[in-house]
Amino acid sequence: MNISFQVEGIHIGSGNLFLIAGPCVIESEKHALFMAEVIKGVTRSLNFPFIFKASYDKANRTSIRSFRGPGLAEGLRILKKVKDEVHVPVLTDVHETADVAKVAEVADVLQIPAFLCRQTDLLVAAAMSERAVNIKKGQFVSPWDMKHAVEKCRTAGNDRVFITERGSSFGYNNLVVDMRSLAIMRKFAPVVFDATHSVQLPSSSHGDEDAPAASGGQPEFIPVLARAAAAAGVDGIFMEVHDNPKEAKSDGANALESTKLRGVLKELQAVQKALNDAHLKP
Repeated sequence: MNISFQVEGIHIGSGNLFLIAGPCVIESEKHALFMAEVIKGVTRSLNFPFIFKASYDKANRTSIRSFRGPGLAEGLRILKKVKDEVHVPVLTDVHETADVAKVAEVADVLQIPAFLCRQTDLLVAAAMSERAVNIKKGQFVSPWDMKHAVEKCRTAGNDRVFITERGSSFGYNNLVVDMRSLAIMRKFAPVVFDATHSVQLPSSSHGDEDAPAASGGQPEFIPVLARAAAAAGVDGIFMEVHDNPKEAKSDGANALESTKLRGVLKELQAVQKALNDAHLKP
């Protein structure tokens, strides 16, 4: 795979790791700005390229009572403020073709949610926005079939496309990552590994009468899987990062606590350095 491109100066597919990170959903303007500053502080000190992510709408929450976010208009206003004040590129989900044009005015990367990765009209609309497109691999899709999703974007005239692996459904309420998928998909597009959704236990918490159903997670395995993906040669790492995962309004059970981010990133850099050193040896 020799496809590479840039997003606001960040090289995608160049062989150097970059990070996509932020809270699952925009909880407030104050929190989004705070998390962007925290993550930028860590990544800047490590010289680790960083794209901020947060969703203005989580349209596929398990329960109708679950928090979805501030909505399109308010969410984009907050993301623009993050761009303008923290000076980082931003990524967010888009669920409807009708929203693509407005989202593309702010976001540097349009993300196609995993459950929508086969929606042709959405993929084509995102590609035609001329923004970079991140397609989350569906839990139900084989790695080689993701080539068709990429081709839909490229046929629409946009080569700035990459794929994010977030595991495959394995029975009920479980996801498993087949590391072979990273190498398979990297033959036709840059690949990012989602280290936090890969440890998610979808809809495993049924809640009670006063609490909506929610997903669980095993965040203790985030560093393990992230290191394995870096060793497999991925182009980037995706992580949902929160300062207080227990109080997060979405996906807190599988988020990385922000105080642990530096240690994880240093390990990833060490893995990549070892790989690069090995390649330089005769």
